[in-house]
Amino acid sequence: MAQNQHTAGAFDIRNIIGGLIGVYGVILTFMGIFGDKELDKTGDVNANLWAGLVMLVVGVAFLAWARIRPVVVPEQQDEKSQEDAG
Repeated sequence: MAQNQHTAGAFDIRNIIGGLIGVYGVILTFMGIFGDKELDKTGDVNANLWAGLVMLVVGVAFLAWARIRPVVVPEQQDEKSQEDAG
């Protein structure tokens, strides 16, 4: 990537989605570890723990995707420079 190109950075929607899913994943993981597991309601599966771990993986995948393939924001050209060129 050229140095004069700008990326969306923190405003890339993948960063926002990945961060939110990651936060919810952390909360669910902690609830699965420390909270009431209610295993009789879920068929002896700790649903909060597994859902939290999956959400953490998905959140990290979104953040990695945004880091590996950033959105390049096109440069805006002045109207005067466009008239000179054309």
